[in-house]
Amino acid sequence: MGGRGAGKTRAGAEWVRAQIIAGRRRVALVGPALADTREVMIDGESGLLRLGPPDQRPRYEASRRRLVWPCGAIAQAFSAEDPDSLRGPQFEIAWCDEFAAWPDPQKALDTLRMAVRLGRQPRIMITTTPRPVPALKNLRAAPGVVETQQPTVKNADNLAPGFVAAMQAAYGDSALGRQELDGELIDDPEGALWQRPALEACVMTAPDVAERIIIALDPPASGGAQSAECGIVVASACGEGIGRTACVLADLSFGPAAPADWARRAAEAFETFKADAVVAEANQGGEMVRSVLQAEHAGLPVKLVHASRGKRARAEPVAALYAAGRVRHAGHFPALVDQMCAFGAPETVSRSSAKSPDRVDALVWAITELLLQRRRSPRLRPL
Repeated sequence: MGGRGAGKTRAGAEWVRAQIIAGRRRVALVGPALADTREVMIDGESGLLRLGPPDQRPRYEASRRRLVWPCGAIAQAFSAEDPDSLRGPQFEIAWCDEFAAWPDPQKALDTLRMAVRLGRQPRIMITTTPRPVPALKNLRAAPGVVETQQPTVKNADNLAPGFVAAMQAAYGDSALGRQELDGELIDDPEGALWQRPALEACVMTAPDVAERIIIALDPPASGGAQSAECGIVVASACGEGIGRTACVLADLSFGPAAPADWARRAAEAFETFKADAVVAEANQGGEMVRSVLQAEHAGLPVKLVHASRGKRARAEPVAALYAAGRVRHAGHFPALVDQMCAFGAPETVSRSSAKSPDRVDALVWAITELLLQRRRSPRLRPL
């Protein structure tokens, strides 16, 4: 899997050439459409007709839709639009390009796999920009599948000057950028409290002037080198009443996180963002959390909060604030957004061994403190 311009076509073509040099003689080439197979995989700038010394390059027989090498190897061109055309022929290897863009990738792959049945080790090479289609997800989970990933930036020397920088500036860590440039499979389970398109839409370029800034901390239950991730989220708020809004300024979560390390990072964030307070969950450590924080930063204003309800129950009001447009993000926070888009989904909740959503926990404490806690009026006493 790779981003746009990451070198997927060249990788596939070089793999086919290496296999032919090793003695393979029957090859299937399958693209999204027959035109793609010819224009990209065969005749493209990185296609099979361009590789190797001139005397070792194949010739293309257009009438028979096949490549023929001087050594006798033959590669037949197919379209994923016509899976039934793969019935009858048989091959030692196959190269499939842009698999996630095939019209019916599962049907075409099933038919192809039954045709790759010659030789001692039949192999299929698939090159694709990922999309969360069921066939690709099923394939990644299948036994015997080896997966590699290549971001576009790794092939920057072979692309137009400034292309990668322009794409990063335009798409950065957005879901589209991570899929199309980094080659990541962005796959959100159904039923989560947050949906990725809405979170992508809530990113703002310039946050409003903050009236209050807090550092929200969800410390791991255990310390040491094997400790879990520590959730640290910085957020601000401004406005009054139902017009009061919050903005997530930073996700500083990390792990494994020993107590001294997460206390140091929280204290540094307090100074960097000129925050008003640190809000920390104390269900696991109690007053120890306050002590560790204040040992790192004397006089650090710490508010301890205790979870009396389950994670989903605490998160639902915060998700409702997002839906109402009252929470924005001052940038892209991919790890946090990934966790948000998986949080609360049935398949995630059902896994007892699922990773704790520490980033989401810290986010929930931050927004709860800024928007859901009742703000008390000053108390006046007669003297």
